[in-house]
Amino acid sequence: MSLNGKACIVGAYEHPTRLADKLSVVRLHADVAKGALVDAGLTKDDIDGYFCAGDAPGLGAATMAEYLGLKLRHVDSTECGGSAPLLHVAHAAEAIAAGRCNVALITLAGRPRAAMAEAQARAAAAAGEGRPAKAPLALKAPDPDAPELAFELPYGPATQNLYALVAKRHMHEFGTTSEQLAWIKVAASHHAQHNPHALLRKRVTVEDVVNSPMVSDPLHRLDCCVMSDGGGALIVARPEIARELKRPVVVVRGTGEAPKHGMGGRVDLTYSAAAWSGPKAFAEAGVTPADIQYASLYDSFTITVLMQLEDLGFCRKGEGGRFVADGNLISGTGRLPFNTDGGGLCNNHPANRGGMTKVIEAVRQLRGEAHPAVQVPGCTLALASGIGGALASRHTAATLILERTT
Repeated sequence: MSLNGKACIVGAYEHPTRLADKLSVVRLHADVAKGALVDAGLTKDDIDGYFCAGDAPGLGAATMAEYLGLKLRHVDSTECGGSAPLLHVAHAAEAIAAGRCNVALITLAGRPRAAMAEAQARAAAAAGEGRPAKAPLALKAPDPDAPELAFELPYGPATQNLYALVAKRHMHEFGTTSEQLAWIKVAASHHAQHNPHALLRKRVTVEDVVNSPMVSDPLHRLDCCVMSDGGGALIVARPEIARELKRPVVVVRGTGEAPKHGMGGRVDLTYSAAAWSGPKAFAEAGVTPADIQYASLYDSFTITVLMQLEDLGFCRKGEGGRFVADGNLISGTGRLPFNTDGGGLCNNHPANRGGMTKVIEAVRQLRGEAHPAVQVPGCTLALASGIGGALASRHTAATLILERTT
């Protein structure tokens, strides 16, 4: 079943905080839900479908439905990491098309930055009292039942070195350079300077990026995203409901999702699951990469952006380094403006799941509500892409193509 035109995004809200030291996770979920409802001009009584992921506490959708006071006909707690919010938009469109709900709320929230600070404070207090201190960085223990861990843990995998493996392979195969990757951070910083809520607002240069401390060769500190608290929410509704609201109509035109994993040892680090999710979304929307005027691309690391640009068809495989060089992602001058809020590299990466903000900024661009300095003139067709997991191991990709029709 094609979802082209079956649902619209009618509400979008991003929490302004980047450090929630006085807010709980459920409160953050509630704040963003309220913000999206106000944005859409709806009330919680209009919501009959609810979508959330593993960032929601307790029983997920059930816990949050009770906390928010929602009366629902449909719930979905699909967990796919950073791609989950984009999957939820597609799944909400499916549920609406199937008649399971009319208006769906999607929320995401978390406080990893505050939790880290609290853990460090407890460790310092324990050390001062001579008590054994728990490691402050262990925010989530590995799942002992995950079948792959027995093979991977002896090698000490961590998020940053899994992405570094992909970057190193890309450099080996295609001659990509650290300077080319750095242009992605430079573009993000050019946009973040206009965002009062961005965690990093200072403009940086290629030299700043390549001279920043090495985290995992070849990725430097400035190749990595920020870690922040906060969250966001979206509301997806039937087209006839969307047309009755006093908001620009943003239609879901194309959707795609796909997983990629070790495939029994047949590992190829030169492409991501976006190579499968992207073509599905473009085919459903009936458009091509050349038609896209703005792109929100998951940016946990600079290499994540480069891989998506190639896998989504904005340039050929191996040409991503040349595509991003010389500011080609900067709004106003570049060929493909991206992440005009500063993205995860500079603005916000809430709950370690940056996909939500990718959809929110795409909606802003289509509504003409992005900052004037980065607004793409006459933007009517946008793409949002999310990656959940790690590019060098198992991950999921989700692609949305959105269009403003009024």
